[in-house]
Amino acid sequence: MRALPVPLYQAKAEFFRMLGHPVRIRVLELLQDGPLPVRELLAEIQVERSNLSQQLAVLRRSGIVTSVREGDTVVYALAGPDVADLLKAARRILTEMLAGQQDLLTELRDADREAVAGP
Repeated sequence: MRALPVPLYQAKAEFFRMLGHPVRIRVLELLQDGPLPVRELLAEIQVERSNLSQQLAVLRRSGIVTSVREGDTVVYALAGPDVADLLKAARRILTEMLAGQQDLLTELRDADREAVAGP
């Protein structure tokens, strides 16, 4: 019996769920500039080695990062440029959202000042 194919929207939800961990996002951000050994990732992220290993394993299983052993060092890299593009798009979206929230806060503060000052 064949398994039913997963709808694209469900696959996308799983993909974004997999990205939904701060350590994983930070690893991906760091790897945008090129491959890094685990020791450098540890120095930058400052989490327990076991935690980083667990998060790297999730990224590796998903196919978003690749790893290569170089002697006694494991070096990680992004599997392709699309991940960096996705992170840049997320940054643009968040920047726009935060700018919109800042505009709203300014409007609310101005309205509060006008209300306090009265007619």
